[in-house]
Amino acid sequence: MDFVAEVSTIVRAATVMLLMLICLSCGETYRPVATPIPPNPPNPALTHVVVVVSDNGSSHSGATTTIDVSGDSAVSQSVVGLMPAQAALVQNGGRVYVANSGDDTVSTFSPSSATPVTTISLPAGSIPTYVATAESATVYVANSGTNTVSAISAITQTLEPPLSGIPVGVNPVSMAETPNEQTLYVANAGTGGTGGSVTSINAINRTVNPAISNAVWVSPVTVVARSDSNRAYVLDQGDGMVSAIDAGTSAVINSVSVGLGANFMLYDPTLNRLYVSNPAKNTVTYLDASNDALAAVVIPIAGPVSVAALPDGTRAYISSATVSGGYVTSTVTVIDALNGRVESTIPVTTVPKVCASNPAELYMAAAADSTRVYVGNCDAGNVAIVQTLSDTLVLQMPAPEGALLSSSGNPIPQNPVFVVAGP
Repeated sequence: MDFVAEVSTIVRAATVMLLMLICLSCGETYRPVATPIPPNPPNPALTHVVVVVSDNGSSHSGATTTIDVSGDSAVSQSVVGLMPAQAALVQNGGRVYVANSGDDTVSTFSPSSATPVTTISLPAGSIPTYVATAESATVYVANSGTNTVSAISAITQTLEPPLSGIPVGVNPVSMAETPNEQTLYVANAGTGGTGGSVTSINAINRTVNPAISNAVWVSPVTVVARSDSNRAYVLDQGDGMVSAIDAGTSAVINSVSVGLGANFMLYDPTLNRLYVSNPAKNTVTYLDASNDALAAVVIPIAGPVSVAALPDGTRAYISSATVSGGYVTSTVTVIDALNGRVESTIPVTTVPKVCASNPAELYMAAAADSTRVYVGNCDAGNVAIVQTLSDTLVLQMPAPEGALLSSSGNPIPQNPVFVVAGP
């Protein structure tokens, strides 16, 4: 029993010593320190942007304004070339290309920074009017002066072969590349009695494809590509037809009438729909592009100019202009995209008319998050911003100062002529 008691005493003593050591190890001297690791800071880049192109007359450089969608604020203004006509956002919105019709150049820059602006010179007399691409490495420019299409490397910002341009029809005014990057379609409006045409270009080797069959063109003004790359659609202002081209057979497979004088067409990839405005008939027609029947719904709208469709598929917005006594009154009509019903009309401005006719005035774009619609008000020298939550005009943002002065000696704003939204 003495031996058992002695062992028990030793065990108890060892246990007490162990507990003391554990307690001592819990003191501040030996307690491990947890160092907090802060999370990565958010990306400071803009979430969604819209770029507005403004004209400053034939003798002064134009400008662009980059608008932060979430803040309704101008985050940068870049100086571009003479008489900028149109622009495209490429490389997932990371680069802007502007066609300057007055000095045969293309300006390119980052939308989030005003500088540097790189100027790409085209052959003399090119008169670039349109920029388009579905690629990240190449940008295409339509040259109405030389009846060519130029290819620009988006990597080196230089012209790619053929340096003289790819020959197309007379007066190219619109382009669309299929999303699979296989084919570039060019709408050639024609001029001076020369009829129009549509050119199909192999985007892989930049050669001109055989002529599109089953086609009769008068004055094509717009071409768009369907999101599945299987169809392209051409609006011919001269005969008032929208024609569907089968990309596989390069043949027109159906044409439907939208009325003589129709001059603007937008493809809505969300609803797989075409919107066509016709100021001569005071109508906007939307066509179901999900099949080749192209079933049409016609909406009466006075003086329609441009159309913007919300990416969420809920509504479409139509800018309109009516002229009386030298003044132009601008409005935006809100359409329920599901049934074509007019929901409301938003007054914009009534100002002296100073800009040319469609489509230089009231060009529109919808923000990628569907929260805003932007209207380039050429005559008013500003951009009208419509909040889609309430369908109200929330701001009219002045364009950059122009070279001309008012009677009071203050600079007159430039004239917005094009609006493009980033992804």
